[in-house]
Amino acid sequence: MRSYFSVFKMRLRMELQYRGAMIGGILCQMFFGIVLVALYRALYAGKPQAVPIESVATYVWLQQAFFRMMLASDSDLLDKIRSGDISYDMCRPVNMYGFYYARVMAQKLMGSVMRAVPMLIMAFLLPKGWGVSLPSSAIGLLAAFPALLLGLLCMCALENITVAFTMKTLDPRGMQGLLNLLMVTLSGNLLPLTLFPDRWQRIITLFPYAQLLDAPIRLYTGEYMPSEALRVYALQGFWALALVALGMAMWRANRKRMIVQGG
Repeated sequence: MRSYFSVFKMRLRMELQYRGAMIGGILCQMFFGIVLVALYRALYAGKPQAVPIESVATYVWLQQAFFRMMLASDSDLLDKIRSGDISYDMCRPVNMYGFYYARVMAQKLMGSVMRAVPMLIMAFLLPKGWGVSLPSSAIGLLAAFPALLLGLLCMCALENITVAFTMKTLDPRGMQGLLNLLMVTLSGNLLPLTLFPDRWQRIITLFPYAQLLDAPIRLYTGEYMPSEALRVYALQGFWALALVALGMAMWRANRKRMIVQGG
């Protein structure tokens, strides 16, 4: 475990160096957040919905704040797969899946925290209906943190499944684009899942993508009561274990059949 923890710490420190990218990401996500909230406010002006606009604005800002957690990928690993340098990593006395799982977790965690904290502070300062609202309760806020951590575990597992496909195709664009489209759509980033018809929500919220950010946000906003937190954690934990098991099986199969490219 010490080796994986060391990799985790090294990747955290590496992420701290990209301050310019952090500032650019904050400005970009703030812009998109304001545009999305403006669009939903215009929609509500024509036909008010059952979900209050304050809850929708909060949903949008929390999704934007943790956008980096969803779509960040380990470009170094993808380059190693294409160049053949991954053969050196295969000689390491560690489990390759765990090694890169720790790397991508540190990348997603630090990249998200660096952007989310200043973004949420600025979003709290916006007028009511434009920015982030206070949590439904202190218990709901506390319940959202474990759900966010479990969502991070699911995200890292999904990222490693994408990498497993890249080991076969050598080009991440096709499968990564497809999986990212599913993730953005079914996680609530493109359209808040709370605005979907109730019948659709019962099905979509069971998918692994809804466990990433939708579940923590619902606990924060009160869509899920604190008494439902254990049920939410159980579903997230199930998907985290299932996705990790699938990813490890795919990595083992790829390692046995891998043909190293490059010179």
